[in-house]
Amino acid sequence: MGKQNRKYRQKKHTMADKADRHKLYEDTVQCVDSEIDFVDATYTQLTGRQANSVREDFCGTFAASCEWVSRREDNTAVGVDIDKSVQDWGTEHNLTKLDKQQQRRVSLLTDDVMTAKTDPADIVLAMNFSYWYFKKREQLREYFKCAHAALAEGGIFFMDCFGGYESFEEMEEEREEDGYTYIWDQHKYNPITGDILCHIHFKFPDGSKMKKAFSYDWRLWTLPEIREILEEAGFSRVTVYWDMSDDDDDNDYKASLMGEADAGWLAYIAAEK
Repeated sequence: MGKQNRKYRQKKHTMADKADRHKLYEDTVQCVDSEIDFVDATYTQLTGRQANSVREDFCGTFAASCEWVSRREDNTAVGVDIDKSVQDWGTEHNLTKLDKQQQRRVSLLTDDVMTAKTDPADIVLAMNFSYWYFKKREQLREYFKCAHAALAEGGIFFMDCFGGYESFEEMEEEREEDGYTYIWDQHKYNPITGDILCHIHFKFPDGSKMKKAFSYDWRLWTLPEIREILEEAGFSRVTVYWDMSDDDDDNDYKASLMGEADAGWLAYIAAEK
């Protein structure tokens, strides 16, 4: 073969190739400052005292733990997650943003949330619907019992939950961000079992796409089910906090027994030991 027919192509590095999926996730999905605002204020409202210790289950990059210890000089946090590679990313990108004294008040356990042993915490967090990983009622009850056992006396277990009639649909929803597009893909839903398969994709201006940056094989639990199982697990009181704001860009979560039958909603749950 002549030289004129030999072609050497250097791989083109697209915007998707260069993007960091964990950074994209934190920017588009998480809002740990407002989350910790809610958790901190609600704990004080319910107990009459300030919380100091947090255990963050399914912590991933443990951004919430870092946010927590930055709030007060005596706040401590322990993050529990089975994936060390994600914890390592958080160590490099989140922990290093704290000063040395704050860093010492963050501990990490690479362990299963069902077996991890930690000191009793004022607050246990299971955010970003992470507990939906447990698909059977008995599995979810056992996890809730573990969360109950991980709490100090008078402690509170906080979770979030989403729902609405669109949550049962197989659909994609796009949201324009600064320099890319976030895509939430409710890829498959089984109404008999409640199993739901979701993906997060990212699309970039150069036409490249980060497909299945994150995938979630969950059960779509409903609020009545969650409340009942928490009570079965031994929690003394379970309160749902519903967003009462009229503006999609502004949240105002209040304790309520009545929610709107919206297409999509997000709520917090506080379960008291």
